[in-house]
Amino acid sequence: MARGVYIHIPFCHQICNYCDFNKVFFKNQPVDEYIEAIGKELSLIQKQQPEVFNHIETIYLGGGTPTALSASQITRLLEIIQSQIPTSELVEFASEANPDELTVDKLIALKNGGVNRISLGVQSFDQTLLKKLGRTHSNEHVYETIENARHVGFNNINIDLMYGLPGQTMEQWEDTLEKALALNLPHYSAYSLIVEPKTVFYIQYAKGKLNLPTEDLEAEMYDILMKKMELHDLKQYEISNFAKDGHISTHNKIYWDNDEYVGIGAGAHGYIQNIRYSNIGPIRKYLDTILNGERPILHEHEVTIEEKCEEQMFLGLRKNEGVSFEAFEKKFGISMLDKYKGIIDQLVAEELLIADKWGIRLSRKGRFVGNEIFQQFLLGD
Repeated sequence: MARGVYIHIPFCHQICNYCDFNKVFFKNQPVDEYIEAIGKELSLIQKQQPEVFNHIETIYLGGGTPTALSASQITRLLEIIQSQIPTSELVEFASEANPDELTVDKLIALKNGGVNRISLGVQSFDQTLLKKLGRTHSNEHVYETIENARHVGFNNINIDLMYGLPGQTMEQWEDTLEKALALNLPHYSAYSLIVEPKTVFYIQYAKGKLNLPTEDLEAEMYDILMKKMELHDLKQYEISNFAKDGHISTHNKIYWDNDEYVGIGAGAHGYIQNIRYSNIGPIRKYLDTILNGERPILHEHEVTIEEKCEEQMFLGLRKNEGVSFEAFEKKFGISMLDKYKGIIDQLVAEELLIADKWGIRLSRKGRFVGNEIFQQFLLGD
């Protein structure tokens, strides 16, 4: 049964140099038509799977940039969502936002429409690095937006930060962390840069023109991140996420728990009734498919039991709590130790995993090489 709904808003006023998500420039796009199509897609899913929205805990507006929409467009989008999905018992209703786009009228529209969590794409407090990333906001935008959000009534605010950026020094990273933590927010996310295909950074990298920090420097940046978050009473509950008590990201935890969620919008991905699916990406083709009364699915894949086990391991190990022996066996009818004992024993011997009676989790040492550890569980029994 689906626990969450992800809704993709693919419009941006500025395309960032590192972003590989499905997105287009806002200008001259059929934005209003797209918003109405979101409602039609929700309706089509309900007709095919009437119970799919019965136990929804979270809704997440992602992109692109949801706050590229005007206040009136945001209001209309949220009206459509509330008309299709029961929202009275939601644990979390979140929206991504850019600091230089989230005006007071948009904040009010989000708040009135039921949104209770804002995630700001800050990335850095260094203007030189922001320019390299293709970001258009200033530090003043960040401070003003957070102040306005609090004034409107938002107390669950996250900011995203990035490290391992081209030309980034340790001094720049520590300065960004100090400025971020001075805001005293309940949640912070911090990600190392991944150079993805079909991005400006990828083209620069292929030409040898992207000056990335060394692996050792990036590891030092991650180490400093964990230490500073701990000093500010922010508990690390996932490799890249830190929160004060009661403020973990419920929606993202659905992904790490390997539970099901509905994906809505052009290029969105979903996981319903053992089927992982992806939607058509090009906006005009997405809209035409919806207008024809068809769900805009590009690809579907029925997840095998083997794939489910693998996903449970590499997603669950992202969480600090790790993966429970009991929960694994209850979910799949298979003992985790019977299936992965050799891999687990080896990783424990290398002090990359910690195993106890409850289950397994990454050690602090293991957090630095998480992707290498996750890969071990994709190599078969």
